[in-house]
Order: sequence, then structure tokens, then C-alpha cells
Amino acid sequence: MLKLAVVANGNDNVATAVKDLKKGEEVLVDIFGKEKKVILCEDIPFGHKFAIKDIKKDEEILKYGEEIGQATMDIKAGDYVHVHNVVSERGRGDLEVQK
Repeated sequence: MLKLAVVANGNDNVATAVKDLKKGEEVLVDIFGKEKKVILCEDIPFGHKFAIKDIKKDEEILKYGEEIGQATMDIKAGDYVHVHNVVSERGRGDLEVQK
């Protein structure tokens, strides 16, 4: 089975697709020496993220070992992780402290 996604850090809870992936496809993900199979619940476009484990609402989304956002709903392993279920914590002018 080909490895069609990348996990950048052992603490990540998402993987990045290295090609367009289809719903129902079984993807083998290498998490620093541990292989995990994830069945995709949705189509995942090239360069986009999917959950490699269940993520609860309000839990941090981890990519590159960094918190990149927060889940706005429960996300199941294999779900597409994008703007429809994540609020970004970066570049948010609405979160800046007013002086």
C-alpha cells in the first residue's frame, strides 16, 4: 500500500494528502515508525488535511507539532479537516487585543 499522506510531527492529529484522495480510500500513514491505516470519510484534495484520529470539539488541531486551529465540531478519523470544521488561531484580527 502506498503512503499517500504525510505527518510532519509525532504529535500531529492530522495528515496532509500528497495527491487527490477519494472517499472510502484506505490510506497508510507513517507516524514516525508506526504505520496507521485511515479510511477516508470524504474526498481530500492534494495538499489538504484529514484527521488521523478522532478530534473532539474545541480540541486543538496539531500540524507540524504546532497548534494551527481549534475544532468547531467533533471530527472523526478520516474526515476532511478544513475551514468548515476548524477555526484558525493564526492571522485572526478579531482576536487581537484592542488598545
